[in-house]
Amino acid sequence: MRRIFALVCLLALWTGLAHAAPPASYFDAPKDETPLAGGARMITIDTPKGKFRVWTKRVGNNPKIKVLLLHGGPGATHEYFEVFDSFFPGQGIEYYYYDQLGSAYSDQPKDDSLWDLSRFADEVEQVRQALHLDKDNFYLLGHSAGGAIAIEYALKYQQHLKGLIISDMMDSGPAYDAYAHQVLMPAMDQAKLAKLKKLEAAGKTEDPDYMGILMPEHYEKHILRMPAAQWPDPVLRAFAHLNQQVYVSMQGPSELGIGSKMAKWDRSKDLSKITVPTLVIGATYDTMDPKYMASMAKKLPQGRFLLCPNGSHLAMYDDQQAYFTGLIKFIKDVDAGKAMR
Repeated sequence: MRRIFALVCLLALWTGLAHAAPPASYFDAPKDETPLAGGARMITIDTPKGKFRVWTKRVGNNPKIKVLLLHGGPGATHEYFEVFDSFFPGQGIEYYYYDQLGSAYSDQPKDDSLWDLSRFADEVEQVRQALHLDKDNFYLLGHSAGGAIAIEYALKYQQHLKGLIISDMMDSGPAYDAYAHQVLMPAMDQAKLAKLKKLEAAGKTEDPDYMGILMPEHYEKHILRMPAAQWPDPVLRAFAHLNQQVYVSMQGPSELGIGSKMAKWDRSKDLSKITVPTLVIGATYDTMDPKYMASMAKKLPQGRFLLCPNGSHLAMYDDQQAYFTGLIKFIKDVDAGKAMR
């Protein structure tokens, strides 16, 4: 009977997360924002290579809780975060879509020197200032490569944060690469893996045969656990708009492991310096090692770990109940001043 009661309570909570109506004031626009833009805004940023503009869009209005979403890729777009529309408004959470420099809705310069995690962290700080986010309301959520940017941001600017969420990202490029080579690749069909590596070595990652193997052997198992034909429109649009220059410059040409600039990135010894409340989100079938991510939370003075047992890299889609229930609880707990552990 207790189990049945607990299940009923959980289902009631889940239904409430998805469908609760926000207060009327939630739709009010800030005084310095024109209603004509619907919350969208281009922000000018300074870089070592000059000034550029990046795109942001506010949804909701909550002076106490404002979440800035950092997409992955690298070089993807905010579009796959559109699933948050089904959950955050019902909880009265204000949030911001944001295309980083180089992504589809923002300026897209061609200089490879701009694709650097530290520079992206400085970009986030300029966006924060322009959006008037501060330590009393600012939550930063970084997913995948956006999680690496979020770590870099917190190590440099955590005095401005109220809370941090590292979603589906390890704190070390070498550790991620080791997991790919020691766990994920050995589990694949070895003949197909050999063909993938041969195509990569020949620089033929755009060959239809490459994606024809990678999709069922890797993407449908570790990126989003459903047939590709059923992938949601926001995910498809984000993939279609991926900036390959940014992606290859930082991640490398392959989704199997990591290369290029992020290959040597490692903040595993620095994570304990992040003292703000932090949620680390992992998933059983992720491209990132969930056990490693659980250990990350233990390094953090105010760390908490959330496992999405049925999820993969896009757990906000294939394990929504675990992802959004845990994420929203973390945000509400931080807002209420509750301890993380």
